[in-house]
Amino acid sequence: MIKVRDNGPYKVSGPFVLEDADGNRYDVAGRPIVLCRCGLSQNKPFCDAAHNGSEFVACERAPQD
Repeated sequence: MIKVRDNGPYKVSGPFVLEDADGNRYDVAGRPIVLCRCGLSQNKPFCDAAHNGSEFVACERAPQD
């Protein structure tokens, strides 16, 4: 599952593989992670809560069919 958090990161849980653009895999098996989407994290692709206190705003909603 990927959960979009208002004004914050994406929370990813369940079985998944995290791979960078070169095909290198991160060792994150068996635990939920949060991925930065504000671009301010010093630990990308992971969120380090740098969005707190910033002006990052994102509250996307899936369209209702």
